[in-house]
Formats: sequence, C-alpha cells, structure tokens
Amino acid sequence: MSTPAPTFSPLYLQIKRLIMQSLESAEWRPGEAIPSEIELAARYKVSQGTVRKAIDELAAEKHLLRRQGKGTFVATHDEARAQFRFLRLMPDEGEQEWPVSRLLDCKRARASAEIARLLELRAGDGVVVIRRVLSFADEPTVFEQIFLPGALFRNLSAAIFNEYKGSMYKLFETEFGTRMIRAEEKIRAVAADATAAELLRVAADAPLLCVERVAFSYGEKPVEFRRGYYRTDKYYYRNELG
Repeated sequence: MSTPAPTFSPLYLQIKRLIMQSLESAEWRPGEAIPSEIELAARYKVSQGTVRKAIDELAAEKHLLRRQGKGTFVATHDEARAQFRFLRLMPDEGEQEWPVSRLLDCKRARASAEIARLLELRAGDGVVVIRRVLSFADEPTVFEQIFLPGALFRNLSAAIFNEYKGSMYKLFETEFGTRMIRAEEKIRAVAADATAAELLRVAADAPLLCVERVAFSYGEKPVEFRRGYYRTDKYYYRNELG
C-alpha cells in the first residue's frame, strides 16, 4: 500500500490563514484599517505580491474591504454594500428596501437538544431568544425566532435592542464583538400556524416560506440560529450561486 504524498499549502494561503488569525483574535476590529501590504510583507517575511494575493482572496470572501487610495479595512456590517448581504427578500416590483423591525420579546431560556446541537452548546445551556416581525411598506412580511448563545450575548436585552439604530448584525458586531461571516440556510414551504398567521396577517394555513439559518463567526463558530417565516405574495427569496 503506497503512502500518500505530503501536501503543501501555497505560501499565499499560509499568509491568508495568518491574517485570518489576526481577524479572529480581534487584532484589527471591524472598520479598522489593516497594515499596508508592504508592512505585512515585512511582518511575514514574504513578497508584497504574496500578501496581495492573500488579501485579494480575503476581500473576495468579504472579510476585508479595499478602498481606493485609502487602504484595506476589516469588513463591517455597517458598509452600504453589506446591508443586504444576509437579507434576501426582494419585492416583485420596485427597489429593495430596508425593513422596519418590531420586537415582540427578548428573553433568556435553556437550549433544547436541537438548539444546542446547532449552536454547539450543551442541552440546558443559557440562550437568548428573540422574536420579531419585519415589515416592508407597513406590511408585516417576516416573522423570526432567533436563538443566540447566552454567554456571548450576556447583556443583550429588549431595551438595548429597541434603542439601537441599525441592523441586528451591526448591533452584534459593535456591542458584542461578534461578526457574522457566513451562513447556511435550509428553505422549505410550510403552512402558516396560528401564531404566524396572526402576526403576518394571513389566513391560517396560508403558504409561507420557512428559512432556517445557522450563522457563523470567525473560526467556523456557530453563533446564531434563526427560523424565519416569509410571506411571498409580493416578495420572492433571491439567492446567488457561484
């Protein structure tokens, strides 16, 4: 039986991993400029071209943001281009708009076996449970249930949520140091139960789109599970592939 040949990672990928480690350790925080390519090349003792290739990939993956004539910055949910990155609901007519969020409740609970598995917790660990309705053009369109690890969001409360002016992910980033990097979703058609029907002002058993999302922060750490029920009578869910 032959022994597999050892595999070697290209140098730029090694530099990419080192830069990611600095992002994960919060050496450079969201919105802050990272050192120049020349400075990073000196730090890692590689060529500037190697650093540039690593940064190009990190920018393509939306970890970093290049600004012409200003440098390279850690990506943030506050950027205009990032506002709709995790919001995929599009109107059948007109331009995409930012929804109005109405908090129903924000409370502490114990993780069920399902939530613990999804968030890599132990059953019974503390979680924060948020319920809210998103409205577009004064029409309730999305009902969401959101589960967060209690240890990461120890001080999150309804008061903080209601007072903050900005997106939920921006709140998590600025107030709790947790940035959502990517998400995995499961999408299926469901019939509206009594709660969803009342909150979304649709008939019981009306067709809805159920979107279940696990969002990950640095290091592939799951930090949010949300289940959303979407009306699609005037909207559709858009996804981009490739």
